[in-house]
Formats: sequence, structure tokens, C-alpha cells
Amino acid sequence: MNLISIPAFQDNYIWVLVDDDRRCVIVDPGESAPVLRAIKENDWQPEAILLTHHHNDHTGGVPELHAHFPHLAVYGPAEAQDKGITHVVEEGENILIREWEFSVFATPGHTLGHLCFYSKPYLFCGDTLFSGGCGRLFEGTPAQMYQSLQKINSLPDDTVICCAHEYTLGNMKFAVSLLPEDRAIQDYYHKVKELRAKNQKTLPVILKNERQINLFLRTDDTDLINKINQETNLQQPEQRFAWLRSKKDNFR
Repeated sequence: MNLISIPAFQDNYIWVLVDDDRRCVIVDPGESAPVLRAIKENDWQPEAILLTHHHNDHTGGVPELHAHFPHLAVYGPAEAQDKGITHVVEEGENILIREWEFSVFATPGHTLGHLCFYSKPYLFCGDTLFSGGCGRLFEGTPAQMYQSLQKINSLPDDTVICCAHEYTLGNMKFAVSLLPEDRAIQDYYHKVKELRAKNQKTLPVILKNERQINLFLRTDDTDLINKINQETNLQQPEQRFAWLRSKKDNFR
């Protein structure tokens, strides 16, 4: 399987898995034009669409793609039923699309019905986890998002994290502001700055590496706890996550 990222809007990525027969699965097509262009240029044969949540920048291209390819199955959460879904799926289900099998994880937080799709080694996590960060809590609670990230963090080290937005540079600026002496964070921040200066992508990322530099996956880390305790004394990792998310919401 080949993994392709198609840029959309200002900072979205639409992910595509393509096999040797040029059959493909499309994840979170927020707009149709770049996908249709890639399909034509590469002679792909779309098999299905996966939707992680209901926001329009992840679903807006579905109607036109379905108009061009009426056979397409569209899998996604109940919250996105009005976005063109043909098959509502939920936590614990497995989806079989040709040779691909996807496990479905419920990851509420960004939205209440957010899902992730895992087909080893690829995780399509929408707006739950970003490199160096996580999604804003538009609908869910900090506790829900913390638990969602714990699910992702339990996956194998070699999991390929396919995030939906190019937010890495801003996330790493935040991480450096909190732990400026952390060598792994510093090194990754400089690497990301160089990539973005050349307008190159920072995604996908490997979970093993992400655990080292993403503060939202390090709520039990001693250095981070000591930093938080300079302002407040929070005993539970869910509380420390909520503190982090609030700090990031107000970071400029």
C-alpha cells in the first residue's frame, strides 16, 4: 500500500491509501477538486471514503466525489450522517475494503462522535492528535480527549500517525515555550522550522517519535509535572492535560 497526502485549503491534508492495482481509499476529503485531479492524473480507482468527524473541512468534498463515483461506500460516525455517509460505524467495528481492514476507535474530544481508523501501521486520526499537539475541544471534555489520546498512545511504536492538519510548527513553538531545555523538543522544533521554511510537509509522523516531543502524550513526565507545579499542583494526568490544553488555547 502507498500512502499519499493531498494538500487542501490552507493547512489540511486529505490522505489516500493506494494499492498496486490503483484502487484507493480516501480519508476526510474536505474538498473534491484536488482529489479528483489526483484521481485523474494517477488513474486511481476509488473504493471508499472514511470520515473521522462532521466538520466541513473534512467532509465537504463527499457529495461531488459521490457524484463522480456513485459506487463509493462512505464510512463515518453517526454525527456525520448528513455528510453523505452510507455506512455508520462505531467503536469496536472492523471495516473490510478489498485487502484493507480498518479498526474503528471512538476518540471523542474535538467532537463528541470523532472516530479514528487504524490499518496497521497507519492511523487516520483526523483532528484528535497532531504532531506536537492535539485537537481543540469544540464539543468534548478534557477528560474525554485525554482518554482518546491514551487509546492512540497504546498503539505500536511504529504506528504511522496521519494527522489532518499542518499544525506542527505552532505546536512545537508551544512545547519549546514550556520545556526550553528539553533536547528532543528543541531538536524537533529546529527540524520542523527548516522543513516549513522550505514549504515541506512534516507529516506523517511515527508514534514512537511523537511520544518524545508531544507534551499532550507526556502528562506523566517529571519535567512537565515540575513545570506545571510552578503554577499549580495537579495530581491527576487528566488535570495536567486540561491545564496544557487551556495553555495552548491561549498561546500566541
